[in-house]
Amino acid sequence: MNLIEEIAGELCKILLPIEDRIYFGNPKSTVAVCTLSSMKLLDEIVNSSLISKVNVAGRLLSENKGIDMLVRHVISNPEISVIILCGKDTVGHKPGYSLLCLHKNGIDKDGKIIGSQSPDPILSLRNNEVIKFQNQVKIIDRMGEINISNLRSEIINKIQ
Repeated sequence: MNLIEEIAGELCKILLPIEDRIYFGNPKSTVAVCTLSSMKLLDEIVNSSLISKVNVAGRLLSENKGIDMLVRHVISNPEISVIILCGKDTVGHKPGYSLLCLHKNGIDKDGKIIGSQSPDPILSLRNNEVIKFQNQVKIIDRMGEINISNLRSEIINKIQ
C-alpha cells in the first residue's frame, strides 16, 4: 500500500502542482503567521501593512513534509516566538490540527505525531528538533478565522 500511496503522491505533484508560498517580512519580528489552506487570507496579509509586522507568513497543506519544513524554518530563526495559526485547515490532512498535536505531544520513536488523527503524520524531524520547537514558540490557535480584520489586532499585540 505504501508504494501505491507514493506513486499517487508523485502523480498529484505532476497533475496538480502546488507551489510553496512563503513570504518574508520583518526579520526582527517575533511573529509568524500560518494561514493553513487559506490562500486569499495569505494574499491579504502579504499585500497589507501586516507583512512588515511579521517575520514570515505562509501556508501549511500537509501533515508531514509541510510541518517538517515549518518546524525547521522556525527553529533556524530564533527570533520567532509566536505562531498565529489561522485560516481553514486542509480537509482530510488536517495539518493545523497535527501541528497543534506536535507542539503539545511531540513525536513517538517512529516520528509519528502523537495524538494526530491525520492520515500520514510521520515526520522526518529528530526528537531534539521537536523539543526545540516546543520550547521556542507559543502557538495561538485561531484556526477557522479567515477575516484579516479579526487577526490584525492579534498580530500587532503579539509583537514584542
